[in-house]
Amino acid sequence: MMTKLLPNERLDDLQIRGYEIIQSPGRFCFGMDAVLLSTFANVKKHEKALDLGTGTGILPILLEAKYPGLHYTGLEIQEESADMARRSVSHNGLEERIDIVTGDIKEAASIFGAASFGVITTNPPYMIGDHGLKNQNTALYIARHEALCTLDDILRESAKLLKVKGRFYMVHRPFRLPEIMTKMCAYGIEPKRMRLVYPHIDKEPNMVLIEGMKGGNPRMQVEPPLIVYQKDGSYTEELLEMYGMNKSEHKMEE
Repeated sequence: MMTKLLPNERLDDLQIRGYEIIQSPGRFCFGMDAVLLSTFANVKKHEKALDLGTGTGILPILLEAKYPGLHYTGLEIQEESADMARRSVSHNGLEERIDIVTGDIKEAASIFGAASFGVITTNPPYMIGDHGLKNQNTALYIARHEALCTLDDILRESAKLLKVKGRFYMVHRPFRLPEIMTKMCAYGIEPKRMRLVYPHIDKEPNMVLIEGMKGGNPRMQVEPPLIVYQKDGSYTEELLEMYGMNKSEHKMEE
């Protein structure tokens, strides 16, 4: 059955398990950060996962493709994006595996209930207020700036939503690392693993992947740097593996 696309929408191939996603250039299209986060995270077979601020549903769909989790949920405040996410879920026949809920991250614990997830992922807005270029497109502005939710909102609700020893995965910008680490600890989500992402080997990192654990013991592993591009501008082998989705043939076990 052909999925009906609205004006300005397109179907993009996710290069994994035959899945496709509905996107629109006028809304926030997923980028490399979502692909990297889905590879950095892990959802075990008995775990339920929640993606906060799921946009058009890219993370739940990629996570479902890669891991044997019990169930996946995406929470999104913008109804138009949530609708696109639901249609993508349906297009891929994943209605039994993925739920898309329209709602506010600031009320997430009230929506789902305390200690209801083993894993939380989030690719949140990176910019504070008017930091960076202010986008005139409201949907894009909300996706990129802390207009509707802050880092505090995300961590506060995640601390309530996670089971004890549940894991929190986030991609963010390195310039906010001091604030991120301080606030994760303050909300009882202990930083456990971190990986910096460098566009080129001789450039500063422009992304950071972080794993935290609710009620975890203080000890953090810093993983080797992830380099995106080789000198000639082509992707490194590791990036090609991530985009080729080398886990597509068999989902990871525990």
